[in-house]
Amino acid sequence: MELSSEARALAARCEPVVNELARRMTRGSFEGLPGYAELPDDVKDVEMAATARHGVRLFLRRVSGQSGSHRLFRERAAQRAEEGMPLHLLLRTHAVGVYVLWQALRDVARPGEEAALLELVDVLLQSHPAIVGTVAETYLDERSALEAEQRAERSSLVRGLLDGMVPPGHTLLDQLRMTGPALVLAIGLDGAPAEGPVAVRRRLRRVQTALDHAFGVEVLALLEAGGGRVVVPKECRPPEDLPRRLSKACDLPVRVAVVDAAGPEAVTDAARTATEILRITRACGMSPGLHRMDDVLLEYHLSRRNESSHLISALLDPVADRPELLETLRVHLAHQQERRATAAALGLHPNTVDNRLAKIGERTGIDLSAPRGTALAIAALLLRESEAASSGEGPCSGDGPRSGDGPPVRP
Repeated sequence: MELSSEARALAARCEPVVNELARRMTRGSFEGLPGYAELPDDVKDVEMAATARHGVRLFLRRVSGQSGSHRLFRERAAQRAEEGMPLHLLLRTHAVGVYVLWQALRDVARPGEEAALLELVDVLLQSHPAIVGTVAETYLDERSALEAEQRAERSSLVRGLLDGMVPPGHTLLDQLRMTGPALVLAIGLDGAPAEGPVAVRRRLRRVQTALDHAFGVEVLALLEAGGGRVVVPKECRPPEDLPRRLSKACDLPVRVAVVDAAGPEAVTDAARTATEILRITRACGMSPGLHRMDDVLLEYHLSRRNESSHLISALLDPVADRPELLETLRVHLAHQQERRATAAALGLHPNTVDNRLAKIGERTGIDLSAPRGTALAIAALLLRESEAASSGEGPCSGDGPRSGDGPPVRP
């Protein structure tokens, strides 16, 4: 933009007062901004004053036809972001600085120089958006990088606690506020779709926010696409409607398993137990919700592996090639062996259910009408589900709901 000689001459009158303008901004005009008074004196008198001088000189160079750099603005924006200065305060200082510079131009203007003053105002207003954009972009980039670093460090600490890598008495436990009894939660998001990393991060941020609101503290959580693990101090009892709140946040059915940990040294075992309870609730057809050990006490016991486990699991080998028979058995047990309820859950005629159960009995030799046969069938199903989960295959390895989800398997 070509400026008149009158406009350039008017701007030149501000050259001798650049330092005074910078002082007026940092020790006068900026003082009325909320939060500015709390800044250290060296930040005001050195760094912000230098930035103000740079801004005025950048304007004067542009008026004289020279180019200038925004590098100092970027550096200062990154510093302010690292120090935690609010972005609104930083941007307000730039806006107020523009106004102070306009006042200076107006004060040195003489009668008859109105047109020259308007030319300079055009330059001032045209250059301001680029500066603000540079400052805001740099600030947000720096804050994003800092927050990502803090999240990674926090996740590493939480993972160490859950995996038993933080020994009792470690200073990190004070940092995590985890020196006493705790609650460990395993969270499962049923039916989580295959999504890109951005969509997954957005969903998990909503889950994290819902957890923080539910417990009233910043919750220590390790979350991934299908769920995750959470540790909170024991006094932070989970609300009974926690699964509903999380489900509302992520638009998926949510199941939560809760286990007490007597102290930091017990968190690792509690996390394993909570994860296992979550697996069993899926294997047994329990509806998504809040689950504790008491809810699956028998199933948990029957699913423990020992020297007889492979023999019990093998009882269902004769129907392993007929997944519809295994599913019918699972749903039938989940619905208290009610044939009509089983038929309704599977969308079958009750006679079809009877025929399938008869085939299971013929092939396996398990008498489903006897308590012992029912207990064997439950144990065999749970052990097979456990094997499938550990190998990453089978119905328990996925998060999706299955037909027949309903009450837990009971003998």
